[in-house]
Amino acid sequence: MFKEKIKILKEKNLLRSLKDRESPQGSRIKINGKEYINFSSNDYLGLVNHPHIIDKAKKALDEYGYGSGASRLLSGGTVLHRELETMIAQFKNTDSALIFNAGYAANTGIIPAITDKDTLIFSDEFNHASIIDGCRLSVSRTFIYRHKDLSRLEELLRKERARKKLVITDTVFSMDGDIVPLKDLFYICKKYDALLYLDDAHGTGLLGNGKGALSHFNLKPESWVIQMGTFSKSFGSLGAFVAGTADIIQWILNRSRSFIFSTALPPCVIAASIAAIELIENNPALIKKLWTNTEKAVKNIKDSGYDIMGSETPIIPIRTGTIENTLRISMHLFEKGIYAPAIRPPTVKEPRIRINITAAHTDEDIGRLIDAIREVS
Repeated sequence: MFKEKIKILKEKNLLRSLKDRESPQGSRIKINGKEYINFSSNDYLGLVNHPHIIDKAKKALDEYGYGSGASRLLSGGTVLHRELETMIAQFKNTDSALIFNAGYAANTGIIPAITDKDTLIFSDEFNHASIIDGCRLSVSRTFIYRHKDLSRLEELLRKERARKKLVITDTVFSMDGDIVPLKDLFYICKKYDALLYLDDAHGTGLLGNGKGALSHFNLKPESWVIQMGTFSKSFGSLGAFVAGTADIIQWILNRSRSFIFSTALPPCVIAASIAAIELIENNPALIKKLWTNTEKAVKNIKDSGYDIMGSETPIIPIRTGTIENTLRISMHLFEKGIYAPAIRPPTVKEPRIRINITAAHTDEDIGRLIDAIREVS
């Protein structure tokens, strides 16, 4: 049965395979003994190998050991977990915060926990797969509105009657690189008394001097706003968090199955995330370098005649047309020492090359990318 299904994937050029690196994560990686410039990483600020993060993780490893051995509700947590949650709440300007093991675990655990049969969910059509699955796991009806179509969203909110309404959106869309029009969305949710759930996984570290989308738009985290984010992208670590009012966080702690039934993250991982927050708050030059690199890459890619599909961030999708052409371009880049895998359905409806710029990329790295792109015929 599975052989036949795999055969169909091959015929459609949709079969995926793994290319594991033989080096640390970073702007340069080694695969099968060859070095590549890496444009596929979410390590936007280039922190994964930062000495401060490694030092903090090593010290925690020596002090607390490695494994957690249990969930947070048993004996899995440490004072480092509590310290990180306090730091995240301050970072996001909220009452409280809670750590999750991954962004996927957060969305699939939180969304069912904060909804019920009396809730209507309104979700952007380009939202991350973890949001889609979180909505599916809930017992609520879900309405999908066209990407960033706030007129349609407002129409649905006005038309559909429910005791509770929840609007869910990414802040930075992970495959398109565009930003949600949060100021308008914010006031629509306020007008219709809807909870607003922000997946700020890609926004945290990029926007608002690193604080995320709300800060970027000069908005306060009101009591009806819930912020989710990850430590695995700009923070260069692992895990996720939710930030909001004390009541919301306490409820999630008591009702989110992905939190309750998961072993806690190791203390050394938590220490790495603490170190990352310290670096981001004390080194604004990191974010400035990221955006300088992004502006340079965007200008040159567009000048080369490519459509970047409305990107506004270091996530730069390049429109490639067909799946076959996407694979051809990706292979050409690979042969030129550029690692940028093809993005194909079902991850996205329209195939593309997704270029991720980081603060760790040099002018030479970006120059080699542009040269390789211009060689594609």
